[in-house]
Amino acid sequence: MAMAVVAAILPEQITGLVLAGGRGARMGHVDKGLQLFRGKPLTAHVIERLAGQTGTLAINANRHQNDYAAFNLPVWPDLLPDFPGPLAGLHSGLTHCATDYLAAVPCDSPLLPADLVARLATALIEQQADAAIAVTVTVTVTGRIDQADFQRHPVFCLLRKTLLPSLTGYLQQDGRKMDRWFAGIRTAEVRFDDEAAFSNINTLQELRQLESG
Repeated sequence: MAMAVVAAILPEQITGLVLAGGRGARMGHVDKGLQLFRGKPLTAHVIERLAGQTGTLAINANRHQNDYAAFNLPVWPDLLPDFPGPLAGLHSGLTHCATDYLAAVPCDSPLLPADLVARLATALIEQQADAAIAVTVTVTVTGRIDQADFQRHPVFCLLRKTLLPSLTGYLQQDGRKMDRWFAGIRTAEVRFDDEAAFSNINTLQELRQLESG
């Protein structure tokens, strides 16, 4: 019996969302997405990396919206009060996007993979999942034993638009933890070997270290 051909997800079916809606508490409450990295705001680097991976782009931001609007992309603030976290950014993205899929990445990871969305999309289709997230693995050699540490990166994700009711319900029940929400839906985990591509910047010191690396 011939196997059915699984249709691929095309870039034009995906809206890309840069998550820049946090408080930046660990960076002294500055707006992380607007901090300079190699002469340009972090958000500019992320947009350049994500451009071409999706059909359209937008930014989730709750502060300095005029500054983010200068990137000539739609700016979608959280629809929920009090900065409830990145899930609120995903909620806003799923609410606003006019495509069947939403790909989200954080504003503070300027080295994200050029094939991120394509690989997430392939896994989502192949595993018949509703979401796909990036995973990296760190192998530590201890004597003769290799210990693998799986690190999930749920802020690097691809979601079906149909997940909006599930996420809305979770947030209405004061759910905030991304891992818990993803554990409750059909989620494909996609392994990436380049850990550095998922380096996220939480402090100004980390920003300078990455810049000089």
